[in-house]
Amino acid sequence: MGQRRDAEYCDLNAIAPELSKSLLAWWEVHGRKDPALKPWMFKADGLWPDPDDLLDPYGVLVAEVMLQQTQLQVVLPYWTRWMERFPQLDTLAEADEQDVLLRWQGLGYYSRARRMKAAAGMLVAMGASGADPSGWPRALDSWLALPGIGRSTAGGILSSAFNTPLAILDGNVRRVLARLQAHPTPPMRAQAQFWLWSEALIAAAPGRARDCNQALMDLGATLCT
Repeated sequence: MGQRRDAEYCDLNAIAPELSKSLLAWWEVHGRKDPALKPWMFKADGLWPDPDDLLDPYGVLVAEVMLQQTQLQVVLPYWTRWMERFPQLDTLAEADEQDVLLRWQGLGYYSRARRMKAAAGMLVAMGASGADPSGWPRALDSWLALPGIGRSTAGGILSSAFNTPLAILDGNVRRVLARLQAHPTPPMRAQAQFWLWSEALIAAAPGRARDCNQALMDLGATLCT
């Protein structure tokens, strides 16, 4: 297959509202909306958050960093044990690094644990602490300034915890978008284009960035494998 020209792709902006609506309808039935699978995505009462609800940013941060290059089913027991040992941001910021690495053992890429501990200290210095989301930064640039936090991870944290209208672009989302557009080359070679497509879907679902990002990831992880 030859190189496909941009003009040959479907105009995602034009069909994004219909796509987002269909995606969310699929997710309502088939999505991974089970507290046992994603405990960090649910409120204390075990219910999925409404658009105006805020979630504990710390639990989301830990999950998002662990999920970098690691599948959900692998991460879940590690996340549970981690939250038992380091239940709040302050606990992690003050923890001994060797203890942090010990709790990370088995997840690989140990630099992720070191960077998350460093990020915890920086977040505490910004005024974030405990499970109260009010003191946590809401600006994308503030998160991008933290070690180990890239654009997709920051978007995942902010959209999940605060329902901020930011897109993500992890492996699952790239896979969905590549098939949607019949993209002929590896998505990593066209990152800018894939970001535009992901952002178009989020923009077409006002007030539901959290749900739309989760739906994209669930579709890529369970169906578009």
